[in-house]
Amino acid sequence: MNTIFKSLIVILSILCSSCSGQKSKINGVSFVGAPTAIKASSVTPVVAVNANWAAVMPFGFIQNLNAPTVIFNAEKQWWGERLEGVKTTIQFLQAKQIKVMLKPQIWVKQGVFTGNIKMHSEKDWNTLEASYESFILLYAQLANEMEVPIFCIGTELHTFVKQRPEFWKQLIVKVRAIYTGELTYAENWDQYDNVPFWKQLDYIGIDAYFPVATQKTPTIANLKKGWQSHKRSIYKLHKEIQKPVLFTEYGYRSVYYTGKEPWDSSHSTANVDLVAQSNALTTIYEEFWKEPWFAGGFLWKWFHNHNEVGGAQDNRFTVQNKPAENVIRSLYTKNK
Repeated sequence: MNTIFKSLIVILSILCSSCSGQKSKINGVSFVGAPTAIKASSVTPVVAVNANWAAVMPFGFIQNLNAPTVIFNAEKQWWGERLEGVKTTIQFLQAKQIKVMLKPQIWVKQGVFTGNIKMHSEKDWNTLEASYESFILLYAQLANEMEVPIFCIGTELHTFVKQRPEFWKQLIVKVRAIYTGELTYAENWDQYDNVPFWKQLDYIGIDAYFPVATQKTPTIANLKKGWQSHKRSIYKLHKEIQKPVLFTEYGYRSVYYTGKEPWDSSHSTANVDLVAQSNALTTIYEEFWKEPWFAGGFLWKWFHNHNEVGGAQDNRFTVQNKPAENVIRSLYTKNK
């Protein structure tokens, strides 16, 4: 009788899990577009780190913050950032059972922050909207053709969103007309609660570079303390919008004070701190991946040429060939 009872408990647990609709966590990496064509073997290290998702990121380019034309799918662009390379990269990932979020992004010349893109006239706004729409719909169509599960309609464009909300609302309708998967938008950590169209999407997307610690080499305890107010605010928005939260980007440099301004991408090569990176990644995982309202996230960033990047002397975001790579491998194994 005891054996039968235990069997019934197991069956009921499985059924309840199925009924809850709880999805597997997104253990993702942000797969950087390659300058030239890659081989299928380039995605093998993604599998080795136990990732089950990857963000693939075609780029459109704008000359300056006030230029109204998005240049995209141009021959002069890197192979991995235009249509041909994006399609091949997705195929390679899918062949390894890695699911994809397709995430078209804008790059302003010299890396100027996209959140400050702003036009000076109605004519220029209209030109920008038409150009950006063409960019997004091209890749929405590709996402649908390749059965990509999640499509991201934009990244860190808060001024554009604030100034032109009706454009974005109608853009979502147009994307839905040609793409049958789930949608998100990736807003910066300091503007995610100012997006007027979250309810039209399937995920609240946040690029999660929140300031969480001021110490040179923050401990996990330091970092956990620093996360609490941000976590409460994120959860509050989730309760209001009733959509799961997705960290469309998250990550830390292997550098001193990595938790102070995690968005900092300056090109200094000094002050390498491998422990700080590992602690910060461990903390964000422990704080969020256990939450039922949290969908997962995409680690920033992952390069195709695995054996040639990162390493013990590198202070950039990638975890490749650093202790943090093993940290991510272990963490992603826990929540497949």
